Amino acid sequence: MEILDQFLETISWQTLIFTCIRILLILGLGWFGGVVAGRVLRKLEQRLIHKGQAEGEPPSESAKRAETLVRLIRQAVYLALWTAVILVLLQEVGVEIGPILAGAGILGLAVGFGAQNLVRDVISGFFLILENQVRVGDVAIINGTGGLVEKVNFRTLVLRDLAGVVHVFPNGTISTLSNMTHEWSAYVFDIGVAYKEDTDRVVAVLERVLGEMQADETFGPLILETPEIMGVDKFADSAVVIKGRIKTLPIRQWMVGREFLRRVKRTFDEEGIEIPFPHQTVYFGEASKPFELRLLEKYGEDAPAADSEQGVDG
Repeated sequence: MEILDQFLETISWQTLIFTCIRILLILGLGWFGGVVAGRVLRKLEQRLIHKGQAEGEPPSESAKRAETLVRLIRQAVYLALWTAVILVLLQEVGVEIGPILAGAGILGLAVGFGAQNLVRDVISGFFLILENQVRVGDVAIINGTGGLVEKVNFRTLVLRDLAGVVHVFPNGTISTLSNMTHEWSAYVFDIGVAYKEDTDRVVAVLERVLGEMQADETFGPLILETPEIMGVDKFADSAVVIKGRIKTLPIRQWMVGREFLRRVKRTFDEEGIEIPFPHQTVYFGEASKPFELRLLEKYGEDAPAADSEQGVDG
């Protein structure tokens, strides 16, 4: 008991009480900061969801993207907050935090050098999701490889091409990203007709086909604006090419384009408009004598077996 009494006599009760009060105050401030940060992050999540829905993003994808971003920010904020609280508490109880900070800096530098690719991928993935550059379900071309985006993570982006091959790209290695279905898409067509055709008539026929598609109950809702026919684009080897564009809902351009080409082929056949095919002209030079090739068709039982004659003009 004498030892205990001596120990209690050495304690500065006033200092102890003030130290406990400061510790409780620091813990209270840390808790309050966590509550405030949580509310701010929840409001941020709601704003991101509303912004995504206003831009036409599906509610599920908008909520998923906002939740992913807010979760990462929340982890970073809470880690920084409670790390600061613990360091202040250690200083309050008399622990020198200078060496701890120096050691943490050296350790962080070593980890940074060892995991710099990982850090680069995570930071790139954060801005990839924050800026909404690409979403799950988009069709994109990444580093020259095209396909459907299946996953967008903080470290990697997963792409599946038309053949079913899955391509995984670390976010830090993505140098080029072309999103083909962001907000809206477009089907650009080049229709070739024979040189003998009246291009004004062909354009009128194409406008009629596009008008019928806009009036269609299946394909009309997929077309966002009145299709644009730009006119004669170029003179090809065997065709006059007419260019146009159909603006559609995201990822619907191929569906609309295939139906458009089907209707164009059927309508051209009905209107007698020729869709040319590649052909070659044989030329033997000026010294060659001209020749004539004739195809004769005969009907009846007495028709000879041969149905073609070839004559050469001398």
